[in-house]
Amino acid sequence: MQFVAAQEDWKLRDEKEGIKIYMRSVAGSDIKALKVSFSIQATMSQMAAVILDVATTDQWVYSTRSCTLLKQISPQEVVYHSEINVPWPASNRDFIARIHVTQDPVTRIMTVESFNEPSYVPEKNGVVRVPHADGKWTIRPVASSQLQVEYMLHIDPGGAIPAWLINLFATKGPFESFRNMREHIRKPAYQRVHIPFVTD
Repeated sequence: MQFVAAQEDWKLRDEKEGIKIYMRSVAGSDIKALKVSFSIQATMSQMAAVILDVATTDQWVYSTRSCTLLKQISPQEVVYHSEINVPWPASNRDFIARIHVTQDPVTRIMTVESFNEPSYVPEKNGVVRVPHADGKWTIRPVASSQLQVEYMLHIDPGGAIPAWLINLFATKGPFESFRNMREHIRKPAYQRVHIPFVTD
């Protein structure tokens, strides 16, 4: 992943409501990598359920127009398509991601890796396909139903949006998304969930 090719240490760019957003340069790219750190009241199963429930992603991920499951590879691995609303005059973006959830049986740390699959389905007219996106979640249990989450992302949205503009607005989406996630995970559908491959 691109995160290992950093040119500098993470620098704190914003902090609100306990959500810390860091940025750093990535070798060979004008677009900075993001790291988001926050705590959340939830179990490991609840987190896995929300992340794998891609059909509801548009309810909490900032500016998501649609999100569709393309393939259930296994209980802990899925491929999905998502379209992102982008303000006029730029075109909407879409991407195909394969996400895989694993958990260390000793530490109970859960890792979710996201891999870009840009050629998985044909491109849509009027929508720019994201050519590069790497994502990784690291979710650590710190107390009963209390988790510490670290999310890293490096994305090239493609098209003609200048890198300086992407970097300038890069903190708004993650903050809104993870603030929404704290509310979304409280919904009844996730309250008594237990994922068989997850140890809470």
